[in-house]
Amino acid sequence: MADEAATAAFATRLATCLKPGMVIYLHGDLGAGKTTLVRAVLHALGYTGRVKSPTYTLLEHYQIAELHLRHFDLYRFNHAEEWEQAGFRDEFDGRNICLIEWPEKAQGLIPAADIVITFEILAESRHLEIHALTQTGIACLKILPR
Repeated sequence: MADEAATAAFATRLATCLKPGMVIYLHGDLGAGKTTLVRAVLHALGYTGRVKSPTYTLLEHYQIAELHLRHFDLYRFNHAEEWEQAGFRDEFDGRNICLIEWPEKAQGLIPAADIVITFEILAESRHLEIHALTQTGIACLKILPR
């Protein structure tokens, strides 16, 4: 991904293959483009409102037509008790598409990913790797427009 526009173009393509119940992990350093990707996915799906990073709230809810999207940012997540007290487990109900930044912070608490996207900041661009880990993820990537 050369820049923010390239990330948004990829997100637009990704949005076409998302299905309810999918879990997508987003790995990468601060500023690598994780929230940019989520914002672009939401806009590609038709969301017209403001998309804010859930850095302090840990979770933002979005509904676009029949799709329910959950954007987690676990950068400030500290304890398993927070997870249970917030009721986050209930968000993984098979209906919601869950995009999770910093999933390693809740390892063992969140379901396995269907797709893992890793962002890397390079000297003059960004590199993005995408891996499907389940049949659902594989099916999504097979129909991902090029």
